[in-house]
Amino acid sequence: MTTPSDTASPATDSLNFRTIDFRGRRLSLAELRAAVPRAQHQTLADAERKVLDIITDVRRRGFAALGDLARNFDGVEQSHPRVPAEAIARALAELDPAVRAALEESINRARQFAERQRPANVDVSLGDGAVVSQNWIPVGRVGLYVPGGLAPLASSVIMNVVPAVAAGVQSIALASPPQKDFGGLPHPTILAAASLLGIEEVYAIGGAQAIVSFAYGIPGDGAEQPIEPVDVVTGPGNIFVATAKRLVKGVVGIDSEAGTTEIAILADSSAQAPLVAADLLSQAEHDPKAASVLVTDSPELADAVVLELGRHAAATKHSARVFEALSGPQSGVVLVDDLEQGIAVCNAYAAEHLEIMTADASAVAGRIRNAGAIFVGDYSPVSLGDYCAGSNHVLPTSGTAAFSSGLNVTTFLRAVQVINYDRSALEQVSNHIVSLSGAEDLPGHGDAVKIRFA
Repeated sequence: MTTPSDTASPATDSLNFRTIDFRGRRLSLAELRAAVPRAQHQTLADAERKVLDIITDVRRRGFAALGDLARNFDGVEQSHPRVPAEAIARALAELDPAVRAALEESINRARQFAERQRPANVDVSLGDGAVVSQNWIPVGRVGLYVPGGLAPLASSVIMNVVPAVAAGVQSIALASPPQKDFGGLPHPTILAAASLLGIEEVYAIGGAQAIVSFAYGIPGDGAEQPIEPVDVVTGPGNIFVATAKRLVKGVVGIDSEAGTTEIAILADSSAQAPLVAADLLSQAEHDPKAASVLVTDSPELADAVVLELGRHAAATKHSARVFEALSGPQSGVVLVDDLEQGIAVCNAYAAEHLEIMTADASAVAGRIRNAGAIFVGDYSPVSLGDYCAGSNHVLPTSGTAAFSSGLNVTTFLRAVQVINYDRSALEQVSNHIVSLSGAEDLPGHGDAVKIRFA
């Protein structure tokens, strides 16, 4: 197996934004996937053990378990997690007008995009009296999770709610972690966004326990209102949220195992280093485990970007968080021979967010097969998609974009097939059914058809 070289960048002593050099090497897909920067999370076994304990506890003790978890993880006392209607209304009334205008614009753009995503029903005639249809039907109830730890992601309220509403979901519940600074309620901007979207059922529940509560429901006890189980759970979160979603998949549907954010940028010598650095830094401020990766065939650009990162990382508000993210094993520069190899690396990496900053960026974007979302050119930064592009920012991470999609209207829809044959249409294929049932040694299948013509 070919092992690429891995060295610390010499550009700055304070920021260890490492370099992985693929130049002059022919790497298989498996080798590329193994060598690209990835976060070294605690083992999945550790996360699964902790989440399984939470599942067991919440299912056994219900609201009492949620109260203990809120005290232990969030530092708040909680008798019931339902957010009062007056608190939601008050959050909107007290919202900064500029933030309200921004949320309303984001809602408008997201709604326009989502409403055009719904696929059409299909009716296919396979002969006289033989019609097979596919109807898209919304699920009955969904549970939406909005993180509120290091950053109160009010924009995630929009990204979760808008496509669910566009799909036609009638019952929507939302959960976000309780905040000690806000009296045990979710962050007020999150509550205000819920109010703007008409969401009345909101719970102050964080982490894996929110996912478990939605998946299994919490029975009511006396005056306590129950939390009814949902059909689909969506929303981003940390490794515990992602693990909980994986463990309840099958009990409920999930969108994807969306974990800590990541950005990859494919750039050539035409890219502007300050823009590249700014975009890498913008995602690094999410979380110390956030991934920021530059893929380029230009060592000169790489050096210039690292210098920009070192300069601006020290000045940004969340500098400690940014330095840790940029210096982690999940971040760095990947040097490639040319654009062909760069595209191969990006397809192997399957980034949550992939920016294309190359000559003829649109053509290059058309050759990308694996990414949660693709941002084309200098004026389509990930920040645009995070807030106001109209696209959805709940996207697959950790390479899962190779086989899964970002949150969209179809996440909340089921394709139901409808078979409608009359007597003559069934008779036309009856002999085939009898023959196939005999070949599979399931004669009762054939008998169920023959009896209709006896």
